[in-house]
Amino acid sequence: MFQNFRLSMAWLHTWFGLLLGFVLMACFFFGSLSVFDREIDRWAIPSSRFEPQPMPSFEKVLRPVFENMQPTKESLDFMRDRVNGPLPERFDTVRTWGAYTTHRDPVLGLFSGYVVPNAKDPEEGVWGNRTIDPRTGVALPDDQLKIGSRFFYPLHYSLNFQWNSVGYWIVGFAALVMLVALVSGVVMHRKIFREFFTFRPKKATQRSALDLHNMTGVLALPFHFFFAFTGLVIFAGIYFPVSHTQLEPLHELHEKMEAQETGLPHDRSGIAAPLASVDAMVSEARRRWAAKGMAGEVGLLSLTHVGDANGYVSVYRAGTDRIALVGDGIHFKAGTGEVLREDPPRTAVDSVNTFLTGLHLQHFRHWMLRWLYVFGGLMGCVCIATGFIFFVEKRKKQHAKAGRQGARVVDALAVTTVTGMVLAALSILIANRLLPESLPTHWPARGDLEQYIFWASWVVAMAHAFVRSEPVSRGLMNPAWREQCWAAAAMALITVLLNWITTGDHLIKTIWTDTYWPVAGVDLCLLATAWLAFTAARRLGQRAGIAIQMKPSKAAHA
Repeated sequence: MFQNFRLSMAWLHTWFGLLLGFVLMACFFFGSLSVFDREIDRWAIPSSRFEPQPMPSFEKVLRPVFENMQPTKESLDFMRDRVNGPLPERFDTVRTWGAYTTHRDPVLGLFSGYVVPNAKDPEEGVWGNRTIDPRTGVALPDDQLKIGSRFFYPLHYSLNFQWNSVGYWIVGFAALVMLVALVSGVVMHRKIFREFFTFRPKKATQRSALDLHNMTGVLALPFHFFFAFTGLVIFAGIYFPVSHTQLEPLHELHEKMEAQETGLPHDRSGIAAPLASVDAMVSEARRRWAAKGMAGEVGLLSLTHVGDANGYVSVYRAGTDRIALVGDGIHFKAGTGEVLREDPPRTAVDSVNTFLTGLHLQHFRHWMLRWLYVFGGLMGCVCIATGFIFFVEKRKKQHAKAGRQGARVVDALAVTTVTGMVLAALSILIANRLLPESLPTHWPARGDLEQYIFWASWVVAMAHAFVRSEPVSRGLMNPAWREQCWAAAAMALITVLLNWITTGDHLIKTIWTDTYWPVAGVDLCLLATAWLAFTAARRLGQRAGIAIQMKPSKAAHA
C-alpha cells in the first residue's frame, strides 16, 4: 500500500490527527483554562471574591449546614426508578458528610450522601451538595455555575456529555490517537532538531503553518505525550471497568477485606451513637502531621456512617507542598475520637501513580509551573490548528479544480473548532455578567442558561463558518477566520468592561488599590485574547487582500 514505513506513518499522522484533532483541540484549550479554574470561578461569582480560607470549625460552621442539607433534585430523579416503592420526603440516615477545599478556594464545597430505604441496590444512595462561605456558613445560590471548575474543567475530559460515559470514551480514544500521532509525527520528521528552530512567518501560508506545526509539536512533545498518557491512566477505571463489571463480587469482597485490615467499618452497625468533637480530631491530625515534619492545612474532611456506632472521621492533609497527590489521612472513631488508623507509607507502585496523577491534576502551589502548563496546552492548540490549516492549504486548490468539497468542509470545521470555541467561551462569560441574579421561576436555572448560551454560540459559529466557506471551493481563504477573530477581539473587550460595570472591579482596583490577582488575571488574559485576535484578524485581512490581487494579475498574464 505504501512505498515505505515513513509514508505509512505520514498517512496515519494526517488522517488520525484530522479525525480526532477537533476533539483534542477542545481538550487542550479547556484543559489550559482549567489550570486556573478556581480563579475563573471567582471571576464568575462575585460573592466569592475574597481570600482563600482554611477548613472552618466543624462544630460552629459545618455541622449546622450539614444537618440542614438534603439530596439534590437531580440525584432524586436518578434514583426514582431504582427503589421498590416511592422515595421518602426526607432522608435522615446519613452515609457520609464531606467538605473539600484547596489553597485557591475562598468558598467551601460540601457534599452529603444518604441511605435510600428499599433501594434495589443497597450500595446506591442519593447525594446532596452545597457551596458555602466558610467564614459564616452562608450558602451561595445553588443555580450559580462555577464556570471554571464545574464547566470548563469537566469539558476537557468528558466534553460534558455524561450519558453512559460516552464523553469519557470519546476523549479517551482521542488521547490514544494522540499518542499514535505523536509517535508517527516523530517518525515522519527525520530532521526534528532542525525543524525545532525553523519558522518562516513571511512565507506562504502553507509553509509557515507547517513550520509552526512542527515547532510547537517538537517543543511541547514531552508535555503532550505525558498528558495524553496520564489522562488515560487516571480514567483507566472507566476504560477498563473490571472491578465494577466483570469482577463485581470480587470487588465487593475486596472492599470488605480491606475494611477488616484497616479497621474502618464497611457497613453500618444499626446502633445509634453520638459524635465526638470533630474539631478535636482535626487538631490531633494537625499535631501528628507536624510531628512528622509536614505541618499543613486540612484539604478534605469526611465523616462516614454518621450517627452510627461504626461511624468514623477521616482527616486528609492538603498536599499543596508536593506534586504527588497524597492526603496522609488520619482516621478516628466518630463516637470517641480514638485514632483508628494512619495511612501507611505508599508502595513504590502507588507512589508512581500518585506522582503521575498529581502532576496531571496540579494541586500544588507552584504558580510558575502552572503557567508552563497553560503555555504547553496552548502550544497543543497551536499545533493542532496549524495542522488543520496545512491540510486545507495543501489541498484546497486541487479540490477547487476537481470540484470537490473536502477542503471546504475541513476548513469550516477548523474555524468552528479554533475560533468558534473561543467565541463560545467568551459567550458564557458575557452571559454570566449579563444575566440577572434571580430569574423567573418558569425559566431554566441561571447556571443551565449560561451553558445553553455557550453551546448555542458554538453552533452559531459553526453555521457562520460553513455559510462563509464558499471561497475555499475556489481556492481562496475562508473569510470566517478573519470575521470570527474580529468578533473574539470585540467580545473579549466587552467581557472586561462588563465585569467592571456589573461588579466595580476594574483593573486599577484589582491590581493596585485592592490587589486581587485572580480577577485581575482573568481580565488581563481577556485583554491578551483581544490583542491576539485583533492582530490575527489584521494579518488575515492583509493576506486575503494579497491573494485577491494576485488572482486577477495571474488571469491577465494567462
